[in-house]
Amino acid sequence: MSMGANLPVDVDRVRLELGRADGPAVSAAALLLTGAGRVRSGADLVARDQPGAPGDAVRHVGTLDGAEAVEVDLAALPDSTERVALCAWTGSGTLGRVTGLRLRLVAAGSGTVLAHFDMAPRSETALVAGELYRREGRWRFRAVGQGYDHGFAGLAADFGLTPAPARAPRPGPAPRPAPPARPQTRGEELLPADMGERLSLRKQQVATSLRKGGLTGVTARVILVLDASGSMSGLYAKGTVARVAERMAAVAALLDDDGTMQAWTFATRPARLPDLHLGELPEWLRLHVRVGQLGVIGRKKRPKSRADGQVDMRTVGIQNEEQKVIADVRAYVRDHPVPLPTLVLFFSDGGVYRSKEIERELRAAADEPVFWQFVGLGRSHYGVLEYFDTLAGRTVDNVGFFAVDDVDQVADPEMYDRLLSEFPLWLGAAREAGVLR
Repeated sequence: MSMGANLPVDVDRVRLELGRADGPAVSAAALLLTGAGRVRSGADLVARDQPGAPGDAVRHVGTLDGAEAVEVDLAALPDSTERVALCAWTGSGTLGRVTGLRLRLVAAGSGTVLAHFDMAPRSETALVAGELYRREGRWRFRAVGQGYDHGFAGLAADFGLTPAPARAPRPGPAPRPAPPARPQTRGEELLPADMGERLSLRKQQVATSLRKGGLTGVTARVILVLDASGSMSGLYAKGTVARVAERMAAVAALLDDDGTMQAWTFATRPARLPDLHLGELPEWLRLHVRVGQLGVIGRKKRPKSRADGQVDMRTVGIQNEEQKVIADVRAYVRDHPVPLPTLVLFFSDGGVYRSKEIERELRAAADEPVFWQFVGLGRSHYGVLEYFDTLAGRTVDNVGFFAVDDVDQVADPEMYDRLLSEFPLWLGAAREAGVLR
């Protein structure tokens, strides 16, 4: 599996096995987490020195075939446990000195390897290797691989284990290599080599930006909204919007449990685009990221170039009506509830003039589990979006905004830092206010 990939788990009892080839000893522990991503108490830590959680649904079973192992009975986990995170750390330098670090998911009854995840940490001293999590009543496994530079105590504290342990649980014996299993992905292997390499690097940069905000292993539904008003035609023609969409695919690849991103385009009217699946990224960009169709306005017949599934841009128009697409996305979130926050990535070149209507929609959305991140593509007028952060009378601040003169000149690390800087603040405030549960 690659970082961020996930798969369904169709057996009740599984084993998480942490192994390595060489280097400093590495230890494993499991954290039982609620839907808010927090432990309930110190009893939700399972490690060599504390081998069982209450009810024994999760147990540290020692070293098996050279790997430190934690066994999980998914059917026996209490309803309050939404995730089981498998953590790894070393007390001797950094994990970058460890070679062949890997996590295997094994069916406990048969010994069948369900997943194999190879990791290549650098300066980290602790990391979340993988996690089991509930999604719509079923269990899934995700390869996480996100690290910390402040050791196991800092990692545990981020998940609510306070006060943090004075020392990490005692490291076990050095594990021996385990045979690799066939890797599993979500279609990323179908991408052209250059695009696949860009996606992999960008996922790491997204992970770094999330870690700066104190978010590791967070899951969210990601929705993309693209302005298709007449003034955007130059940005589409130059390929700028397609490049933006490709960069946003990395956010969904890391945050969303299946790497799929819902998408809308809008101008005078909104239109839902087909979902973006990672393995279909080149074709999706070619078919669905387009606007330069002002010439089709006024025609009575369908343009011959429009393929099945494409939006007829004549139905979208050319003006700015942001409030309509905001209402559409809000309705979609209400009609398709998931036990996750939703992050909306909204790109526009401005020309906002429906400020009162937009404010009304976003105020009403403050009690919904959605964070709206607006990005301005240029120096145009953005109306209420520019000062919405200062507006009082909302349960939480549910909107972020920034503008860039030339998005193609903004490097990925800066882009993801700015894009994800306010999302962690909203998550904390939304949980405290009861908007997220």
